Amino acid sequence: MPKETQRPRRVSSGGGRAGFQRTPSAPRVRKGTVRISAEIASHLRAGHPYLFREALGARPLREPAGEIIDILDDAGSFVARGMYDPDGVVAVRVVTRDEGEAIDSAALLRRVSAARRLRQSLLPESGMTAYRVFHGEGDLLPGVTVDRYGQHLVVHLFSPAIEPLRDGLYDALEATYQPRAIYEQRRYKPLAGEGPRGPATLARGEVAPVEIEVEEHGLKFLVDVTAPLGTGLFPDLREGRRAVAERATGRRVLNLFSYTGAFSVWAARGGATEVVSVDLAAKAHARARRNLQLNGLPEKGHELIAGDAFPVLAKMAERGRKFDLLVLDPPSFSQAKGRVFSVQKDYRELVQAALSVSASGALLACVSNTMKVSAEELDRAIGEAAFRARRIVRVVERRGLPPDFPVPAGYLEGHYLKFFLCAVA
Repeated sequence: MPKETQRPRRVSSGGGRAGFQRTPSAPRVRKGTVRISAEIASHLRAGHPYLFREALGARPLREPAGEIIDILDDAGSFVARGMYDPDGVVAVRVVTRDEGEAIDSAALLRRVSAARRLRQSLLPESGMTAYRVFHGEGDLLPGVTVDRYGQHLVVHLFSPAIEPLRDGLYDALEATYQPRAIYEQRRYKPLAGEGPRGPATLARGEVAPVEIEVEEHGLKFLVDVTAPLGTGLFPDLREGRRAVAERATGRRVLNLFSYTGAFSVWAARGGATEVVSVDLAAKAHARARRNLQLNGLPEKGHELIAGDAFPVLAKMAERGRKFDLLVLDPPSFSQAKGRVFSVQKDYRELVQAALSVSASGALLACVSNTMKVSAEELDRAIGEAAFRARRIVRVVERRGLPPDFPVPAGYLEGHYLKFFLCAVA
């Protein structure tokens, strides 16, 4: 995405009222067409999948949600074709840069089939039943993602613009994967902001069990495909979990915001001598305990603490407790017991608190999964925390999204996941 200062402030459709005498420099623009500046056209041609609402200027489009819109440059040349959203920050989601391609059921089947072939070429043939089968922008249909959990698919819809294509998409998913069920999670975010999420609903197929067993590189986890905030396993953090396992041998591991214990399971499998999982939700700890049992990992040496990370860290620091590998994977935003946590505002404080229980030579795994915090901002927050804690912290490794989360070239902010492994002295 171009910076705010680089986006055009206004774009004209080039239209006019009946009887107006047009000049050669103002060619007629058809209904279902928008015109943009050469600068913004260059970003779209380079792979950026979104035309933002501010680029439409004062003349809003009148087309309904999901209407297919042609985007033209200021000379009237075709740039891209996309789905119109009348309400969100994103006005048009680009689905093709081929002027001759119709966006119909055949196009959807082509995209789903191509997405499957890509995963087959990149992911292991066995031991992997939880991964992303379709990643919106990277698979040429922005506004929708699809995750596989065993024989079940969970679809996330991010815009009402996708709804006219919904049935065709589900037909393509059924033809390609023959799932037992397709569950749907609507995550629309209009200009007024996103409301609370409801549970995923059954769109097609049979009702799923409360818990489904899935595999990730041979490790087993239990998930709930109907859960509103997360199934219990986030496929996008797979590379980060492997990084922790690769360095867990002989280390005391602290997993903050542990959720259902995926990092903890990987750390235990990697040979950690001690694992401490901290999360507010006792229900999440119950799932973590079951995940350990499912993989035949002993609960001895694994401590589960239900509580807010900041008071827990303060108490550990008072007692002089130290760890050799710490995982910081907070939610982007949370509120509990009167405290509001935001990654944008509070990550520095979190890192500083974690450093108070970090042994010399410890490794600190810092995670952020929001576009609102750039890699540069995360790096700076870690550096400022190190200064305040009077510790030396160096980034020794960076990991991002796994290969089943492809990002178009030209769409830098699509790399939303940041995983920094830091050495602490």
